Amino acid sequence: MIPFNKPYMTGDELYYIKDAVNRGKISGNGYYTQKCHNFFKKTVGFRNCLLTSSCTDALEMAAILIDIKPGDEVIMPSYTFVSTANAFVLRGAKIVFADSYTNNPNIDANSLKKLITPKTKAIVVVHYAGVACDMDLIMDFANENNLFVIEDAAQAIDSYYKDKPLGSIGHLATFSFHETKNIISGEGGMLVINDERFDKRAEIIWEKGTNRSAFFRGEVDKYSWVDVGSSFLPSDVTAAFLFAQLENLQKIQSRRKILWNNYYNDLKQLESEGLLKLPEIPSYATSNGHLFYLVCKNIEERSQLISFLKDNDVFSVFHYVSLHKSPFYIEKNTNVELKNCDTFANQLLRLPLFYDLHMEDQNKIINLIKSFFQKNQSL
Repeated sequence: MIPFNKPYMTGDELYYIKDAVNRGKISGNGYYTQKCHNFFKKTVGFRNCLLTSSCTDALEMAAILIDIKPGDEVIMPSYTFVSTANAFVLRGAKIVFADSYTNNPNIDANSLKKLITPKTKAIVVVHYAGVACDMDLIMDFANENNLFVIEDAAQAIDSYYKDKPLGSIGHLATFSFHETKNIISGEGGMLVINDERFDKRAEIIWEKGTNRSAFFRGEVDKYSWVDVGSSFLPSDVTAAFLFAQLENLQKIQSRRKILWNNYYNDLKQLESEGLLKLPEIPSYATSNGHLFYLVCKNIEERSQLISFLKDNDVFSVFHYVSLHKSPFYIEKNTNVELKNCDTFANQLLRLPLFYDLHMEDQNKIINLIKSFFQKNQSL
């Protein structure tokens, strides 16, 4: 079976983990945590960042930092993972779901204006598949209405909006290093802080609501409980694993982009024949090779294609179920119609894409897809 995903190891992960252990400090905010922070600041250009145990943790930190309270409204796409919504629901927010574009799973920026009310506090955007949302338009709406913007950039490492790295545009941003992402640490995430007013409080929330980090820097004579917070920081063992990956970022990205382009170029003919739809990258965005998907004509065709690929030892998967149709949401809210979101929920299919995917295996997948659609076309 060709799997959907296979975690890639650079070869240095165990070496750095052993080094972290030998240094005698494997709890959070150690030597390798700082090396990862410095990488993102110096190499990527983020002004400030904090590693977290997951992207979910980073989102929860963002919700605390912008002071979400019961009754506040937060706009976000319905086509996203549940963590995007849960982080704000936990603080009492009402989630207002927005639709996707017709040709792109990202949030339809043009729909935001009608969703903003006096209770709106933030807009959360999700850069699906590492492809940028229309950030200029989104930031314009936010600035006009005094709203915070959080970038859920879980899938968006090494991807850009115009010349800006994703995660550097909103007030806050979050990343994932889950084993399904381009750069991994098993579980792991990061909060990026682009607004300096959040710097000090973010560190306190990160350290369980204490000023512990300031104490170790010698800025205070003792540390104590000064704010809400939790244990959001990861072990330095996790950071050591992550650093080995970061050192190989461009190598990993180069390989994934080759695989992404192979799919796109070899399946383009099927799209030109009207048999399926492929990802559409807006002129302001780039692809980081995170995932490759195709869009079938309907849910029945997608189910048939999944079964056909599985019967031929290829594991493909669909993605998100529309959050606005989830039992948890419907129980507490009136149902809304988001046609484009439902289209992607019912028709989008992700294909295997990982560093160690061999060319012969990718060619097999491509040929199987071609044979499936050619057979269906002849029926």
